[in-house]
Amino acid sequence: MRGRIAEVFDSIQGEGLYLGEKQIFVRFYGCNLGCKFCDTKISSFMEYEPEELFEELKLYQDKYHSVSFTGGEPLLQKDFLKEMLKLTRKGNFRNYLETNGTLYEELKEIIDYVDIIAMDLKLPSSTGLNGFWEEHRLFLETASQREVFLKAVISRDTQEEDLRRGLRLMRETAQGAVLVLQPDSNEDKAHLRDKLAKFKELCREERVTVCLVNQIHKVIGVR
Repeated sequence: MRGRIAEVFDSIQGEGLYLGEKQIFVRFYGCNLGCKFCDTKISSFMEYEPEELFEELKLYQDKYHSVSFTGGEPLLQKDFLKEMLKLTRKGNFRNYLETNGTLYEELKEIIDYVDIIAMDLKLPSSTGLNGFWEEHRLFLETASQREVFLKAVISRDTQEEDLRRGLRLMRETAQGAVLVLQPDSNEDKAHLRDKLAKFKELCREERVTVCLVNQIHKVIGVR
């Protein structure tokens, strides 16, 4: 079994609830979506056996919060990911999965080995794609067995009705999960300020815990 990995590196987490935590990042090659705001363009990869990649992870000697399995979309390589999660769990690493939240059947097969799930809430007016409401619902039903929070990219095109639908989905499927509103890094933040303030208030009205987090790694110039 060989996995296609674009890069392995250490840095701080730049998004979401674990902002600023030191992590080892394992970036998987390939994604099943094509969101218009995507800022991760991957054109090459290396192939690894699970044990080979695990040995590379052990070379990082600092103290880390967790290993972030990111992408791309890690669940596209579910079998390889499962073997890696087993190895890192045995090696006393905490497993942190970053995912677009659409591959629910694949999640079922690896959920026992994941500690934290950072799941994207793909609002169609933000992504430029069709909605993934049912996929998200089924994904959250499994993800809720672990610590999970959601991230939604907000752009000038994001529609209030999409956010309302996402909030209903969270209340019904992942009650208590936090939603992170993330401004589109490709847009002028000043143009989004009023929309973000309105959306934060809407989340409070819908009884969903919300926070606003920029992509800090881009602000401070780290990977």
